[in-house]
Amino acid sequence: MTQQKDAGGRLATIGDLLGSAFAGLAAGAGVLLVFETVMALTGLGEFGESNGWLLVILPVWLFVEEFRGEGFGPHRIMVGGLAAGFGVATGMTVAGLVAEVAPPLVSGGSGAVTGTVVYCLVWFYGLRWLVHRSG
Repeated sequence: MTQQKDAGGRLATIGDLLGSAFAGLAAGAGVLLVFETVMALTGLGEFGESNGWLLVILPVWLFVEEFRGEGFGPHRIMVGGLAAGFGVATGMTVAGLVAEVAPPLVSGGSGAVTGTVVYCLVWFYGLRWLVHRSG
């Protein structure tokens, strides 16, 4: 399945954006689980003690490329700031709630997933709404 891109190089549908972000989260999870396993097997740490927020590295890269693809203008700065703020706030909230019952790998990972989804939704729909409103 191919990704649809608009004239500016941005992903054209919310499904493509979320799919790409989830692919990045899955790749990050795979790498982090291998790292955790090696650390646990060598006795350098317990499994699950790494920070799950590391999963967000590839989605952040995607978001930076989407930001750059939007081109110059105040729309991308305003929506990017709002998306990042809402994404971090909801992600930290979820991670804080899950931290009471789960190790850092799980709580950080749940925060990373939540923050990624919120960022994608606010960025995609917020940018299109603002561009439409301002002409």
